[in-house]
Amino acid sequence: MILRIDHVALAVKDYEKALAFFTKLLGAVPGAYAEDGSMKYLWQICSLGDLSRFELLTPTGDGSFLDGFLENRQGGIHHVTMQTPDINRARQILEENGIPYFGFHDYGPVWKELFIHPRDAFGMLIQIAEFQPDDWLPPQKKMPEGKKWLLRKKGAGADLTFAHPGGGTVTIELSPQEIERLADELKNTIS
Repeated sequence: MILRIDHVALAVKDYEKALAFFTKLLGAVPGAYAEDGSMKYLWQICSLGDLSRFELLTPTGDGSFLDGFLENRQGGIHHVTMQTPDINRARQILEENGIPYFGFHDYGPVWKELFIHPRDAFGMLIQIAEFQPDDWLPPQKKMPEGKKWLLRKKGAGADLTFAHPGGGTVTIELSPQEIERLADELKNTIS
């Protein structure tokens, strides 16, 4: 039912201060973002390193759905988002097991979601969503279209970068000896 944890969402009162902290101090790369006028909040996906992501949430006006959460704090972990390949199958499994959910939304091929309340998930608000992870990443964190790997010379060796099924890339630094072993193993695999 669940492929992986996609991101942790952090709700904050001071969005600019939080974004500066994560980008300037920790090196996060901002990705997709949007403002939701009906729920009065802004969300921003950020990437750290090769595969880690988090989401900043902040109110954009009075009456935001985040008001109660942020009433007595400057910020905190709001929810954890888990990726599913099939939101309807996830709903079915929850229903078959008597686990209530709320907030089901189908935004077409780009995003489908539902939530499990903390009282039904051991104190954690869980968002289960069906989506393509690369749709939400900045270009510098994605593999070029149609590529599964890239090989770049680096000194005497090379960097081998792979597309990750959870979105983004992962890079392995290879020595000349490792490159030779990899080439031999690849040849042996197809012969």
